[in-house]
Amino acid sequence: MNTIPAQDIKRRGISAVDEALRAGPVHIIKNNRPQYVVLTEERFQELIEAQVSMDRDGLRASLEDLRAGRTTRHEDLDALMRHLDRDDSE
Repeated sequence: MNTIPAQDIKRRGISAVDEALRAGPVHIIKNNRPQYVVLTEERFQELIEAQVSMDRDGLRASLEDLRAGRTTRHEDLDALMRHLDRDDSE
């Protein structure tokens, strides 16, 4: 994990972050705990695109299930939640 103490940023400014980013995303440590993650704009956009792609894939799979009749109807939200809880425990 690539880390930098928040104090270094206070002392050295953005150049401390720029330096650390050369090794990948930077976890900023505050009060001895990781508090923030800094990444390049390019990496951020890659993550956003990957998320959108996964969302689309999930929607496509759901539509395929719907068209193929692989769906289950429930009386109400409580019945749905019971069904989901059973699936999780299997």
